[in-house]
Amino acid sequence: MNATGVARSRRLDTRAFLQRFGLLVSFGVLCSALSLLSGRFLQASNLINILRQASISGIIAVGMTYVILTAGIDLSVGSVLALTAVITADLMHKGVAVSPAVLVGLGLGALLGAINGWIITRGRIPAFITTLGMSTVARGLALSYTQGKPITELPKSFDFFGAGTLGPVPMPIIIAALVFIPAYVLLMRTRVGQHVYALGSNPVAARLAGINVNRHIVFVYALSGLLSALAGLLLIARLDSAQPILGQGYDFDAIAAVVVGGTMFTGGEGGLAQTLLGALFIVVLGNGLNLLNVSPLWEQVVKGCVIALALLLYKAAER
Repeated sequence: MNATGVARSRRLDTRAFLQRFGLLVSFGVLCSALSLLSGRFLQASNLINILRQASISGIIAVGMTYVILTAGIDLSVGSVLALTAVITADLMHKGVAVSPAVLVGLGLGALLGAINGWIITRGRIPAFITTLGMSTVARGLALSYTQGKPITELPKSFDFFGAGTLGPVPMPIIIAALVFIPAYVLLMRTRVGQHVYALGSNPVAARLAGINVNRHIVFVYALSGLLSALAGLLLIARLDSAQPILGQGYDFDAIAAVVVGGTMFTGGEGGLAQTLLGALFIVVLGNGLNLLNVSPLWEQVVKGCVIALALLLYKAAER
């Protein structure tokens, strides 16, 4: 092999390494640095807290991964979380049993997501505009429904799902695992997952291949809404309170987890395993900043820089 061929082979090897292990190496470096800078980072209570926080944002990021794989975006997840949370909490506060109230909340989340998908496909309005509009509407409805006041005194049996444990493991972590595993199997081992990747890679070719593009797009947005509602229910179960301002920032964290994990906005490339690691990376980063007494005002700045750096690295790997 001549010098040109050797150089090209090395570039391909470097690209493959960055795509497969770049985030894992970065995560290891981040954890190592935080363990040296703060003695509290590796304490069991802090690690459990990290996993508990990542379970909430990770559940939302699962749905966001499906959406971004189709070259879409869902900016309404935080507001959908808030609206479904306050309605579910109010139903339980008024005496409705936990199970029916939870089903109403989850169903409403799926419905709002499906409306997003329907408007995008039938109205041919870009996902950015559609979901931004839904975000405004859902947040406004949450504020109107509660008159801006929190809803408290939720049933103790419901609180267990957010604050209880199964053995040493907090329930939100268990529920997140129960969400991730079937979502991963669906995406990686079924025809539905193949169609989701096909939509992101080339929607025109997917349509010509006989894939029902509109139905799949409605499905991924409905899934995103459903999982946002589930995350909201876990959050209010942990806090024992539902407020209309819940969910602010969760849309950013979910998108950050997906992008840092390597799922590109152009669609058709990425996966849930990378998203899971991306969610952990974002939560550990925020946790580390708190442990180091960095002002919360700078946290979003740092996260934004991390996302920009991740995109630059993935682009560099492609070149």
